[in-house]
Amino acid sequence: MGDDRAVARALLDRHGRTYAEEVGIKLADRPVPLYQLLVLATLLSTRIRACVAMAAARELFAAGYRTPQAMEAASWQDRVDALGRGHYRRYDERTARMLGDGARLCLDRWRGDLRRLHREGGDQPAGLRRLLTEFPGIGPTGADIFLREAQTVWADLRPFVDRRALAGAKRLGLPTAAPRLAGLVGGAEFGRLASALVRVALGEEPAEEITRAAR
Repeated sequence: MGDDRAVARALLDRHGRTYAEEVGIKLADRPVPLYQLLVLATLLSTRIRACVAMAAARELFAAGYRTPQAMEAASWQDRVDALGRGHYRRYDERTARMLGDGARLCLDRWRGDLRRLHREGGDQPAGLRRLLTEFPGIGPTGADIFLREAQTVWADLRPFVDRRALAGAKRLGLPTAAPRLAGLVGGAEFGRLASALVRVALGEEPAEEITRAAR
């Protein structure tokens, strides 16, 4: 366990930011940052590099599309242009349409406040996944991305790990049971650990570099 804790700490020291934090989302249990996380999860769901998805999210937010009201009010072309500035070109037209439709759903179903989704879905990932996958562009992978990041502010979800985070844990020789993984770090740090494990799974950081740093 001591060695596992050292590996977890080395991973956090090198990659201790969630994807939301890297984009500049100050995640909190409030409507605006939760909606921004939904947008990010939508962009990360496609078969495109994470760095491109994050760049596209920054461009959308820089253009002022930080709320479902602003996203829906933007024209389809405005959304396409913002995605293009982030080099999100392969899926830009379809994604621009999905973002507009998703903003409308957020307003109609949840009155622009995803805390309502949390209350309806409760603390069970299955219920929350079902509600999240009603959004255009959010499939099981996108729902898991949202929940993995949201657990930093939705404490009742912890410890939540998705398939990619577990793959990263396996590469590092860490436990692959969520409770045992959670025991390696403080509760508030677990969301960051899960995101860091995804980076290992995606090959952004060689596992041997982390284990070497932990020695």
